[in-house]
Amino acid sequence: MGQTLSRRDVIGGAAASAAVLITTPLRAAAPVVHDVAIKSFAYEPAVVRVHVGDMIRWTNHDVAPHTASADEFGWDTGEIVKGGTGKITVTEDMKKSYFCAFHPHMRGSIEIL
Repeated sequence: MGQTLSRRDVIGGAAASAAVLITTPLRAAAPVVHDVAIKSFAYEPAVVRVHVGDMIRWTNHDVAPHTASADEFGWDTGEIVKGGTGKITVTEDMKKSYFCAFHPHMRGSIEIL
């Protein structure tokens, strides 16, 4: 019960603990929801900065329906009516540029950090 630790034991234990902390991956932060407004036939913001696992949610504030559709339709929110939302979860290999299938001049992009 009354065992005394030497300085060598304490330093060795601290070094071992530090090695475990350095080699153990940090736990990922909880996924974040990033909101994109669709207003006046534009995505706001036009560039969304996200991490893998985050969610992007588009909300349509226009009268006309819109979509957020990946170039070459790799992913798609489907039709988003006025006041409606469409969502996707960010994946590592997803297409990063998108447009509105109804209004192709509307463009946006996703930057994965």
